[in-house]
Amino acid sequence: MYEKINEQFASDNYSQICPEVLEKIIELNHDNAQAYGNDYYTKYAADKLRELFEIDCEIFFVFNGTAANSLSLAALCNSYHSIICTDVAHIETDECGAPEFFSNGSKLLIASTEDGKLRPEDIVHLATKRDDIHYPKPKVISITQSTELGTVYSIEEVKAIKKVADEHNLLIQMDGARFANAVASLNCTPAEITWKAGVDVLCFSGTKNGMAMGEVVIFFNRKLAEDFDYRCKQAGQLASKMKFISAQWIALLENDLWKKNAKHANEMAKYFEKNISSIKNIKIKFPVQSNGVFIEAPEEILNELKKNDWIFYSFIGAGGARFVFSWNSTKERIDKLVSQIKDISSSF
Repeated sequence: MYEKINEQFASDNYSQICPEVLEKIIELNHDNAQAYGNDYYTKYAADKLRELFEIDCEIFFVFNGTAANSLSLAALCNSYHSIICTDVAHIETDECGAPEFFSNGSKLLIASTEDGKLRPEDIVHLATKRDDIHYPKPKVISITQSTELGTVYSIEEVKAIKKVADEHNLLIQMDGARFANAVASLNCTPAEITWKAGVDVLCFSGTKNGMAMGEVVIFFNRKLAEDFDYRCKQAGQLASKMKFISAQWIALLENDLWKKNAKHANEMAKYFEKNISSIKNIKIKFPVQSNGVFIEAPEEILNELKKNDWIFYSFIGAGGARFVFSWNSTKERIDKLVSQIKDISSSF
């Protein structure tokens, strides 16, 4: 008997494959194709991404976000370099040391943050803290868009980071695990919030946006992509049947499905926020700017929700919980969650 769970809000990784993506996989399954990314579909998907970003960039498909982040950072760093990021960055908290491993030891320099964002002054502080040969040399700024706390960098904020990066000879890598949600939130073009604002490399997630698996690493600064295909192969990220990753991207890019999915997820997050904001004992911890809602509530309430088979993450400290909404989140299921939160809260 297979385990079946109701729609949950722990992560957008819980969601199904969206129908258009699944249909595209089935459609392309009727044809044979060259292996290891030498097929027509992979080339077509890469060209569609270049059209989307309005630039002739280098594109590489990998299986997951950890690989995308770790390998892209390794391409920008030597072992004696350091990477500036926040204390909640995925590369710091959730990738099992992979960035350090694949870069042969590059050190992460951590800035404390209240809203998930790096500030120019944080970068300056860490980049100028020491300049002697005994300390790892700062080389890369890594920002997450949207952030791990659901907030979104504005175009102006990214440009301000770029200004500091130029002053200190630093590169900018963007962890775009929920990049689509950020673009939908800002209502800008992908180009405006990436290379036009100064980003050198983007890791663009498809998994959280309706795909089964698959991320794309995009080098806007093409010189930085030298031998990156070898990095992918060595790390076990060169898919032999690459077309089945590429097919999914083709589906997401057709008719701007990637943005439609992200917009829906964002709207569901705002719907949840609106319906719980007035509930007793519930406090919204961070501005809801993408598809995540973080709440502060007594542990008794959160424990009761868990007893009622609701799944969510509580990794942000005592009294806190994260709810993330997906391309297929429904108001009906959200209403059930809100109703239970109201009922439980009223008893305290």
